Amino acid sequence: MTKADLVEQIATSTGLTKKDTAEAVDEFLGAIKKALRDGQHIEIRGFGTFKVKERKARTARNPRTGDPVPLPSRRVPVFKVSKELKARINQGRE
Repeated sequence: MTKADLVEQIATSTGLTKKDTAEAVDEFLGAIKKALRDGQHIEIRGFGTFKVKERKARTARNPRTGDPVPLPSRRVPVFKVSKELKARINQGRE
């Protein structure tokens, strides 16, 4: 599903225009990006949690040459699915 598909589905189910829906989706995603950039975590109950984790500096290897390549420490976004969402996804699979 693409962002356009998501906008289409929300617009259809809510009766909002695609333009208004697209703006709302963009603002929602922008708020998540800003919070993660600021080091905050976002918890959406029943869906999951977005966080930023710190990765330590390490030495990797170039797969073609085998030469060591230093990788600096960096922050990476992570998403952890809630138990409720996991249960809904796996419903009927057991």
